Amino acid sequence: MTDPSPLRERLDALVSQCLTTDSAPGIALALTDRDQLLLTASYGYANLDANQPVTDETLFEIGSIGKSFTAIALLQLREEGTVDFHAPVVRYLPWFEVRTAHEPITIHHLLSHTAGIIGGTDFTPAPTYEVWSLRETETGCPPGERFSYSNVGYKLLGLVLEEIEGKPYEDIIQERIFVPLGMATSASVITHALRPRLAVGYTGQYDDRPSPPDAPMVPATWLETDTGDGCLATNAEDLATYLRMILNRGQGPRGRVLTEESFELLTTPVIEARDGAFYAHGLGVGEKDGNRWVGHGGGMVGYRSEMIGDPELGVGMVVLFNGRFAHGDVIERYTLSLLRAWKRGEPLPNVPALPDLRRIEGAEQFAGVYQQAGRRVVVTAADERLTLEIDGVAAPLTGIDGDDFRVDHPAFPLGSVRFGRDGERVIELTSGGDWYHGERYDGPTSFDYPEEWNAYAGHYRSHNPWYTNFRVVLRKGRLHAFDKPLEPLGDGRFRVGDDPRAPERIQFDTIVNGNAQRALVDRGPYYRFFTP
Repeated sequence: MTDPSPLRERLDALVSQCLTTDSAPGIALALTDRDQLLLTASYGYANLDANQPVTDETLFEIGSIGKSFTAIALLQLREEGTVDFHAPVVRYLPWFEVRTAHEPITIHHLLSHTAGIIGGTDFTPAPTYEVWSLRETETGCPPGERFSYSNVGYKLLGLVLEEIEGKPYEDIIQERIFVPLGMATSASVITHALRPRLAVGYTGQYDDRPSPPDAPMVPATWLETDTGDGCLATNAEDLATYLRMILNRGQGPRGRVLTEESFELLTTPVIEARDGAFYAHGLGVGEKDGNRWVGHGGGMVGYRSEMIGDPELGVGMVVLFNGRFAHGDVIERYTLSLLRAWKRGEPLPNVPALPDLRRIEGAEQFAGVYQQAGRRVVVTAADERLTLEIDGVAAPLTGIDGDDFRVDHPAFPLGSVRFGRDGERVIELTSGGDWYHGERYDGPTSFDYPEEWNAYAGHYRSHNPWYTNFRVVLRKGRLHAFDKPLEPLGDGRFRVGDDPRAPERIQFDTIVNGNAQRALVDRGPYYRFFTP
């Protein structure tokens, strides 16, 4: 076998850049092929306060990668004749209910995120009530028609597993996957007892605005969880063992975990998720730059993870983070390209320079003058950089994603602006409820809206560690929340987003002194807060 040590040298060089630039805590990664573990590497800190380094034994929460474990357990039950993927869910969980005018939801729909139900807001710490409360929500379209990622759908599948097996989810995953694969270090539930073995999860200083990549990190909110949408913790080596089983089409070190037929169901595309990426039954699949891939990512409060395999070359990688990494995607892309080149016997790609977040491709498209009630924002482009000036004060723009930018300017206290388009043309600039129309905008500049909507605008918070807060703003005669317009449904409720198939709803109530005090987001309660 070709010596994999040159891979380690290049990964060390890239990760050291990221740890310095991003001021992020720690990383663990592993590379594997179909036959064996190729290498593991650990960087940075599992606990910043204690100066405790990440080691090969350090556990990380892997979030939604756990959905594939739930899917595999259900595929095994299907092999045993216990589960019919095309039978209504109520056959296995009789109390499940959702408002719908369409055909019944099946296991297949839930596994492929095509059930037409809400994504879920984790407003309860345990899954049963959140799943039960789906009866107070409605589907947005017939099942099977639209991809709509649903965490609560996989929580429902975890409860189905428990109902059929008559035992806790954690025991099912241990017995059906961890033990057969020899994943002795991993944990199938996150509890206080596990905490000493876990890397501390970290997040940015603010939960309601973007942070600079080099901003200090703070410990994230701790939580316990046992739900089928993602409650597992593992180290890089154990997760690579799991990925190796996937690269071997369901074959584990002690026998098959899945039959060939089940593996095909696990990895055969069901529906397009986005930009040529498809979802199967618990895993994402696709092709990019002529290379096929299979895998899943995961996010937890304070953690991020990625697991990607190349089924044709028979190689794969896992990367685990205990915090927010501005350049995490650079690590993931380079690691996979490095591994593919090594496997093919090609020259290894050079270590990439980290992208300058100030450099904006196509910066000139955003340049122009934007106005609101006589107030002007001037955006200039030079050398692929953008500068914003308002009230005589200039500040640089830093890319976040697409048309979203971070800015440190007193006129935009939440630190972000977004450009809007008409087709390909940039025509406006927004920040919260502020709207500035550009020189290429040719629509109306004044708008009417129902007076009662004034009561709904504001900042709402919850003790939910996942989705802590959101703002409702009035802009261009419409209410907006979660960066989406709210469409009135005529019964005091609003649909989130313009897509008529979207199932997410928001409702306001408890009007005191002209302001709504509560907002129910898919039945999850949030309350008006004093900060703007």
